[in-house]
Amino acid sequence: MTPERKARIQSVAARRQVDLTVFMERVHKPHNVAAILRTCDAVGVMRAHAVPPTGGIPTLNHTAQGAQRWVELIRHHDAAAGLNELRQAGFKLYAAHFSERAVDFREPDYTQPTAIVMGTEKFGVSAEALEMVDGEVVIPMLGMTQSLNVSVATALILFEAQRQRQASGMYEPRSLEESPWKELSEGWIDRDLARRKMPPEEFS
Repeated sequence: MTPERKARIQSVAARRQVDLTVFMERVHKPHNVAAILRTCDAVGVMRAHAVPPTGGIPTLNHTAQGAQRWVELIRHHDAAAGLNELRQAGFKLYAAHFSERAVDFREPDYTQPTAIVMGTEKFGVSAEALEMVDGEVVIPMLGMTQSLNVSVATALILFEAQRQRQASGMYEPRSLEESPWKELSEGWIDRDLARRKMPPEEFS
């Protein structure tokens, strides 16, 4: 590993956001899961959460661009259990859902611990999950179509969260002597070294 590669890994790890995440409720199309994880990586999300659709998390395709190696994906048996776990950890839960109580997606304060709840491509967030969230957000639409692709919607919300957090100085690098950034950086470096020793056909 070159010094430049190691420095980049450490720099990215030091800016990972522990308290910003996405909760995917049965998102079943591989390209959408992959695109969401890629956006999570771009925004600096440390880990994402998912309730797998029937059959489990779909096999990720090239859209992920390897993002699954840099964003931990935590699987939950059902939405209630997963969302309750996040709530107990102090997260505010915001569902992307069109309703009378939904507010513009730019209104919430994303500098607080936040989980963005995204639903299935066809049916959206379930009624069960909506009962557990703290609020609902909507992306204003001025065209003939009434909704965006789930991965595009996730990207817009996450980049708004990034904008707010950057303005608040939350992307200043953390010390790699602190947990969990220390373990994250060391784990990435170890895995990257191991991966480079593998035959090309075994690369994931």
